[in-house]
Amino acid sequence: MKNFIFISPNFPENYWKFCYELKKNGMRVLGIGDCPYSELSQQLRESLNEYYKVSNLENYDEVFRAVAFFTYKYGKIDWLESNNEYWLERDAALRTEFHITTGFHTGDMARIKLKSAMKAYYAKAGIKTARYHLVSGFDDASEFAHEVGYPVIVKPDNGVGANNTYRLQNDDELQFFIDTKDDNVYIMEEFVNGHVRTYDAIINSKGEPLFESGNVTPESIMDIVNSNDNSIYYIVKDLAPEMREIGRRTVEAFKVRSRFVHLEFFILNADQPGLGKKGDILGLEVNMRPAGGFTTDLFDFSNETDVYKIWADMVCFDRSTVPTDRPHHFCGFCGRRDGKNFVLDHNAIMAKYAPNIKMYGRIPDALSGAMANQMYVANFDTEEELHAFYAELLAEQE
Repeated sequence: MKNFIFISPNFPENYWKFCYELKKNGMRVLGIGDCPYSELSQQLRESLNEYYKVSNLENYDEVFRAVAFFTYKYGKIDWLESNNEYWLERDAALRTEFHITTGFHTGDMARIKLKSAMKAYYAKAGIKTARYHLVSGFDDASEFAHEVGYPVIVKPDNGVGANNTYRLQNDDELQFFIDTKDDNVYIMEEFVNGHVRTYDAIINSKGEPLFESGNVTPESIMDIVNSNDNSIYYIVKDLAPEMREIGRRTVEAFKVRSRFVHLEFFILNADQPGLGKKGDILGLEVNMRPAGGFTTDLFDFSNETDVYKIWADMVCFDRSTVPTDRPHHFCGFCGRRDGKNFVLDHNAIMAKYAPNIKMYGRIPDALSGAMANQMYVANFDTEEELHAFYAELLAEQE
């Protein structure tokens, strides 16, 4: 029996499904986390062969000892994974030290974690990206900002999500940023007038996709976080051929193997000198893990499939046993922010959209910055129906 260590299997809460499918496929699934065993969901407890609680997942020595214990008890560890952006570097360090070959090692981290280092690999794939500069101080940053023109975007070169991401409009705002920023290395990029689309895929050991989909985010996640606003995005009914093609090129350039990936691209909203024409696709950043929050469930709803099983099949068999000829739909996520006076309350939403609703409930506080507080997820067969759903759910009282 092969051994799979799943780091922090309880967050996000739906990740128990990855463990369940691994165990069903014959893997020995070993969890390491800082949540007491008694507080794990019943589904997760039943999906793990054993669980090792550490007092703090941030403590590398503790996690190292947990992996060493499982190695001593069960033998060679075949896989170690969290499927979580926050732990990618920790996962890589543990794989490196325990000679686990099925995943990235420490030496791979720069190209998949540093936004500046990603640029060269996008170039290798023939994909344009925004011009950038690593911020040292006000003078060099101001020179770059005036070269490309305000506004500019600044964010940690090694960051997670839209945390500490800002749009700067002028030198005064730049000076304030320089005076108040933390000790992270920040990347500054020219502003791109575009919206975000993604290529999401489960890739086997040969670099071939076993599942492909994508989502559209009409609003900037940075603006949602910084303005404490509502949040919407949706899974496309069918992945556009150009997104499929550019996603596969990116997978090859970054040498992705045996992973669930979430690759982000800008689609230009208008012609932009130096970048391209309206509709052109630019590289934004790669994420070598599933899309965050509940998006894996949205993939299932949209494609009438089971991405948790497809991923577990990839791990165990390097192929998928899940049928691919099922109907597809648009699947929309709508996150409503607490404190707003919406026209429709929960009862009114359910009365009108119950046949479409696939999931609803409170969003965990750890995810609410980007996703708001109360979510509704629904399937539709046309974009017109989807956008009418968004308009109704987000309408506020006068």
